[in-house]
Amino acid sequence: MLKRFFKTRPILASSLLVVLLVPGAWLMARGADPAADLVVAKVTRGDFKIVVTTSGELRAPKFVNITGPQNMQQAEVWNGIKIQTIVPEGTIVKAGDVVADLDRSPVATKLADVTLALQKAEAQNEQASLDSVLNLSKAREDLHTALLTLEEKQLARDQSKFEAPSVQRQVAIDYEKALRTLKQDSMDLRTKTEQAKAKMREVGSDLERQRNRQRIVQEVMGNFTIRAPADGMVIYIKDWQGKKRAVGSQVSPCDPAVATLPDLTIMESLTYVNEIDVRKLAVGQPVALTLDADPGKKLKGKVVAVAGVGEQRPNSDAKVFEVKISVEKPDTTLRPGMTTGNAIETFSLKNVLHLPIESVLNEGGIPFVFKKGKVRVTRQEVETGAMNDDEIVITRGVEEGDRVLLSPPPDRDKISLDRLPGSKATLRGPGDTAISQQVPVTPPVTMPPAPKGTPTPAPKATAAPRKG
Repeated sequence: MLKRFFKTRPILASSLLVVLLVPGAWLMARGADPAADLVVAKVTRGDFKIVVTTSGELRAPKFVNITGPQNMQQAEVWNGIKIQTIVPEGTIVKAGDVVADLDRSPVATKLADVTLALQKAEAQNEQASLDSVLNLSKAREDLHTALLTLEEKQLARDQSKFEAPSVQRQVAIDYEKALRTLKQDSMDLRTKTEQAKAKMREVGSDLERQRNRQRIVQEVMGNFTIRAPADGMVIYIKDWQGKKRAVGSQVSPCDPAVATLPDLTIMESLTYVNEIDVRKLAVGQPVALTLDADPGKKLKGKVVAVAGVGEQRPNSDAKVFEVKISVEKPDTTLRPGMTTGNAIETFSLKNVLHLPIESVLNEGGIPFVFKKGKVRVTRQEVETGAMNDDEIVITRGVEEGDRVLLSPPPDRDKISLDRLPGSKATLRGPGDTAISQQVPVTPPVTMPPAPKGTPTPAPKATAAPRKG
């Protein structure tokens, strides 16, 4: 055993030496290449797109409103009426089916008041009628008495022809008095008749007004049972605060709609874009839509309207612009109110070189990349084009398949910059060594000619520099 041990000792010593030297050599080799552990990206060639991503909500631009009574203000109902019952959202209804019921208690009180006022008007009308009959009857009786008195005085005047002159004079005076009384009673009858007619017109008009009030209130109460005007799917309507109207919600006399019956064959996504991105949008741009309810479903659409004036949405301090996106070939699975993801393609280039935007740095106004070769890392100036949130187009300085670092190596200050032949970029000033993770100055992009009738997309936004 001892002989065998002494014979194998040199072999064990050699093996131990190898085990100790190999890791050391590996560590030394690793230290010789500072960029060995840094993440690299390859320069790729392909299509490049600038996309504005927003979330929106599906809606039907064509719909029929399901409304409550239209004449609540005529019934002197000024405050909102509560929805007492309503069918669940998404219910399929036929024309004439009951959709909702409104609370009748406020209008029931109004109906009681109107009924009492009508009864009072009817009593006044009856009283005025009786007064008119009584007054006109007395006036006619007075006129008839005056007529008989005149006839009596006329007989006395005819018989006084053979009497003394003084008697004849007295009889003539009595006749004149009776004639004047007859004329006055006749005039009084005509006046009282006109007064009675005016009084009856007054109380009659008030009576008719109270009857109309009662009729309108009764019609409004009858329409508190809201029925569907056509066939379709019930979709709750939203109020000015963006809340859906449901049981307990108020229906205003100025806006009596409680739900809608949308036309599901035409759908659009309503979204809002911030003021930074809205200048990139134009009518006709293609849109890729996804549904939160069905992430695997892909839809196509296009921008059909971009608001020209911004607005401030509830619970938000930023100004946004309304954008409408039409959905191509909607199917029966789409429902108003579904949340959509909208990827609006604002600009695209075919067959160009592009890199992750983190790999392009800037020093003194000159964009460059750290290109990793087989032996060493070089600092290579590049010319850049359009950029989006993730990538940037490279027009000169690297080739397809080149590998570039996504972050500067530790010895970056020792690597000299390789300039491009004929480069017009100049340093901003001596000592300016600020490195940015995005290129603050991007050369203008030559837009491809658009087909006739196609709106020109807005220019891209330049991202602000970020300190590396």
